[in-house]
Amino acid sequence: MKYLKLLFLLLGLVLLGVVLDETDLAELWARVVEIGWFGMVLVMVLFFIAFGVDVVAWALAFDSIPMAPRWLWRLFLVRMVGEAFNNVTPTASMGGEPIKAMLLKSHYDIGYRESMATVVIAKTTILIGLLFFLGIGFVLLLQSDKVPDSYKTVAGAGLIGLTIIIVNFFLWQRLRLTSRAGSRLSAGRFSTRLQKWLEIITEIDDQFVGFYKHKPARFGSALVLVIINWLLGVVEVYLVMYLFGHPVSLAEAWIIESMAQLVRAGAFFIPAAIGAQEGTFMLVCGAITGNPTLGIAVALVRRAREILWIAAGLGLWWSYSLRNQSTASVSASSTER
Repeated sequence: MKYLKLLFLLLGLVLLGVVLDETDLAELWARVVEIGWFGMVLVMVLFFIAFGVDVVAWALAFDSIPMAPRWLWRLFLVRMVGEAFNNVTPTASMGGEPIKAMLLKSHYDIGYRESMATVVIAKTTILIGLLFFLGIGFVLLLQSDKVPDSYKTVAGAGLIGLTIIIVNFFLWQRLRLTSRAGSRLSAGRFSTRLQKWLEIITEIDDQFVGFYKHKPARFGSALVLVIINWLLGVVEVYLVMYLFGHPVSLAEAWIIESMAQLVRAGAFFIPAAIGAQEGTFMLVCGAITGNPTLGIAVALVRRAREILWIAAGLGLWWSYSLRNQSTASVSASSTER
């Protein structure tokens, strides 16, 4: 697995090298510098808001915690750590989810069963919201006469494939297929060994069904929030293009962002979709604006924002680790006495 991760990272770096080789680096640097510190602060503030919106959507899936500022801030910090690991590991943005559950248990005493159920529910909600967002983006793409038909064909095929995956991911939870499969296995010779795990799986499945079926208001609210988050990505593209002195329409910004997110979802095995994201911005922005370098500049601004956010998340992980060590030291000292 270690070597596989390295291979995917190298693949991404090769893609990035190919993209940069096709770019006027002097113009690219001039564009990136043009945004300035004020522009970068605006981008970070916008992303902070978008991230917070997703945190509120996640909080709606919990039963044991209140919708209070203190708890929302805790979830915000935990999600920063988890998303940092989601971005640096080739695990389809799922590598940080167990870390979120672990932090919620070790620092805030939220049980693993509830925390694991909520991170899966939050991920599912985000993916369903993504389908709505990409669907509208695809309609706008079809209406654009600036984007080549080949791009539209690839986007349509990718959207169909992604839809099948996400729908099945949702139905697997909604129809309790995990616990049903576990029940069949437990009926065999390993029933005693599997019984404990089956109880855990069944309880988690109960939380899935309870949220999707019996809490439609919360589910609907979470969906609205995650769609707002995806729309803020469009605003980010629109803002950066404006700061570059080359404004695009909101429909064009939507097309650019939806294509970037579609490719990013397909390139889940590459850490942070490095190379794939830059290539998408280059091709789509190039088609819409006639200047591929402009697309690379937008991608690099987003990459800079991502690096800062990932660094902050990993820094928080280190901080949480220090707290664990401190707690362990106190416990050991008390035991000695």
